[in-house]
Amino acid sequence: FSIVPCSPRCLSLGTVGLAMGVAPSIVPPLGGLQSDLSGLRSIFFPLTIIGVISLFLAFFGLRNFGVHDPSAKADFFSVGLSIFGFGGLMFGFTNIESYAYTHPMVWLPMLIGIVGIIWFVARQIHGARRYAAARPDDGRRTVQPPLLNLGVLRNRSFMVGTVTAALSFFAFSSIMVIMPLYIQNCRGYSATISGLVMLPGALGQCISQFFGGKALDRFGARPVALIGTITLCFGTVMMSLISMTSWIWWVSIWQFVRRVGMGVVLMPITTVSLICLRRQGVGAGSAVTNTVRQIAGAVGAPVLVILMETFTSLRWAAIGGAKGTYAVANVFGIQWALRISAGICFIMVLMVFFGVRGRGAGTTREAVQRALARISH
Repeated sequence: FSIVPCSPRCLSLGTVGLAMGVAPSIVPPLGGLQSDLSGLRSIFFPLTIIGVISLFLAFFGLRNFGVHDPSAKADFFSVGLSIFGFGGLMFGFTNIESYAYTHPMVWLPMLIGIVGIIWFVARQIHGARRYAAARPDDGRRTVQPPLLNLGVLRNRSFMVGTVTAALSFFAFSSIMVIMPLYIQNCRGYSATISGLVMLPGALGQCISQFFGGKALDRFGARPVALIGTITLCFGTVMMSLISMTSWIWWVSIWQFVRRVGMGVVLMPITTVSLICLRRQGVGAGSAVTNTVRQIAGAVGAPVLVILMETFTSLRWAAIGGAKGTYAVANVFGIQWALRISAGICFIMVLMVFFGVRGRGAGTTREAVQRALARISH
């Protein structure tokens, strides 16, 4: 938004999405093959190398651009609150799989997380008010900006776009965990086959995210996002029809459809949410929407897995808990987890249909370009 000219910006956003989708497209088969050949721990060796390479690229390749306030400092107390808040909530959620709801390992970290999140949000709101009220002193503000400017959430279009993107990440992350469980635990295939089954979907998201940027340039955000959410919902519904005897590539086909819808919806939703903000609010909006997405993605997997295991346990008890029937019960749990995910996708369709309106959400290229030009100038 700051360094790319207005005209090819949507295409550039699609290119960024394509680059971000390449890694997830090649990781499942490579990770599955590596874990089959060398064990799970071997996966962390290439991750370490990638981390070191990324560190060097960031240090030597990234350059500052735009106007910066040299007096600005990070609010490390808010950083600590976010770690204890979101980390505690996640830790409590994941422990539900191993402990009862009344166990201290479940409710205590969740309580700490909720208190931390409330404190974090209150601190950001208070900090934003103080920062807005403070007057610059010789070109510099004596009051530091908040870690996250949550004031951008007052913009209705930004709120709708952020919530829709968060729901898509919630549904996406859960499916990426649940489907390998179905392929490997229920059907008995190897981790390598599991990765190959998931590979076409990842490639589909790469391609659709790139062309979604071009479609956004041509038609505007609302029709593109609507097509993407409907495709995502339809693919999830069809995937929920799996059984113990389903053709294994049925999963691959409908995962491909889902990921195409995911790639199409993410770019217009991200763009329409940010172009509705003033230029000085784009940075804050980007930080907020990325934070909310990552939290939704992190919460989605354990929540849907917990629901899957709950339905599995109920089904297994209903059929008598006989030996050899757990896989059948597990498929039942996975089916219901997918149905819940489809329900979330349907909510996304409704949010886009009723909520994505106004500038940048129209059906012409000019509508988007006018909004992008407003940010640039």
